[in-house]
Amino acid sequence: MELLLRQHVIRLLFLLTLGSGAVLKQSKDQKEAWGYVTVRSNAHMFWWLYYANNPTKNFTELPLIMWLQGGPGASGCGFGNFEEIGPLDAELKPRNTTWLQAASILFVDNPVGTGFSYTNDSNAFAKNLSTVSSDMLVLLKEFFSSMKEFQTIPFYIFSESYGGKMAAGIALELHKAIQNGNIECNFVGAALGDSWISPLDSVLSWGPYLYSTSLLDDQGLVEVTAAAKKVMNALNKKQFTLATELWSLTEEVIEQNTDDVNFYNILSKKTPDLKASKRKNIYLIKLYQRHVGRLHKESLSDLMNGPIRKKLRIIPDSVKWGDQSEEVFLHMAEDFMKPVIYIVDALLAANVNVTIYNGQLDLIVDTMGQEAWVRKLKWPQMKQFNRQKWKALYVSPESTDTAAFHKSYENLAFYWILKAGHMVPSDQGDMALKMVRMVTQQKH
Repeated sequence: MELLLRQHVIRLLFLLTLGSGAVLKQSKDQKEAWGYVTVRSNAHMFWWLYYANNPTKNFTELPLIMWLQGGPGASGCGFGNFEEIGPLDAELKPRNTTWLQAASILFVDNPVGTGFSYTNDSNAFAKNLSTVSSDMLVLLKEFFSSMKEFQTIPFYIFSESYGGKMAAGIALELHKAIQNGNIECNFVGAALGDSWISPLDSVLSWGPYLYSTSLLDDQGLVEVTAAAKKVMNALNKKQFTLATELWSLTEEVIEQNTDDVNFYNILSKKTPDLKASKRKNIYLIKLYQRHVGRLHKESLSDLMNGPIRKKLRIIPDSVKWGDQSEEVFLHMAEDFMKPVIYIVDALLAANVNVTIYNGQLDLIVDTMGQEAWVRKLKWPQMKQFNRQKWKALYVSPESTDTAAFHKSYENLAFYWILKAGHMVPSDQGDMALKMVRMVTQQKH
């Protein structure tokens, strides 16, 4: 008993040296750790780890999942944690479908400036996927070097929205780093949820999808299709900034023709815009308000800047949760519309497991668009994958309601999640948890 107590004290002191500060919280119910890593000069990223909490298995018997939120600029430590998959909901009540039943979860606020991550230098914000990936590799190298018990545990990256684009880039660079001996971890695969892998395929499919669900009439379809083609023409000329502006305009055409359909679930209306910004690039601000600002609702901000901040105890006084999210979004503007299908191809060729999952009711990254870019993959096994017949999935053996469809071949899998919008775990928590267990090869 004395040895165990001594080991616990040593462990706590050790964790306090991580990054610019970390704390281990251990109670009867939940074990956690968190801290900062300086990834570049004046660029600090915040991470928050929850150890798996399963009644019959130790955390060493379950995988580790890193969750990446979208935006860019949306906080995984905030939104993903308290609105989707963490142990508690935004009212600090236990979540019945927390992924901690199936894995330990590492939330990271990325890119720099997201959530509790921060910089005091405007030049330190990431401007492209390359910087996002290299920053994350610095964090992961320190994490796995310090938390050695996780080095051999199967490690997966799960993501949502723009987080999927970041996950693809990070996964490929992590694979290379492991091959080169620069990072020691047991990386197994990446799961790309409602992911912005091929923006053009998403934009081009908006019209047909909305028309097929009776949210556009003939004239509306003509208008949306015309706007989408302008995006395509800009991308064909590699005018990425212009394509981003035209993307925003296409969304406006959709809102005007659909009575403000919600891009995150077509069965609901969009949330009200935030207060108008004084910035010049109004189209970027509108994009920010639709796709990042909506995740920083006042109640979540109050939670993160109040009770959670007090709990963490290491957040600098000058840092406010979500305060730099608009800067994160705007600095990444030229990278928004660039496709990364080639990265997914590279992951498949490297024999990394790739899972694609999508919500049936999502519009911003609708399933039709996902299927379109998947058909463009050059992976030699695509013909065999396409020949597979999808199988119906049920939440439990007793259920008769189809919750999803699924098919896989070799190291590629696709999940069609029914009755879910963009935030699959929020809309269909039981099915999302079942999918996690399937992806990580656990029996339900």
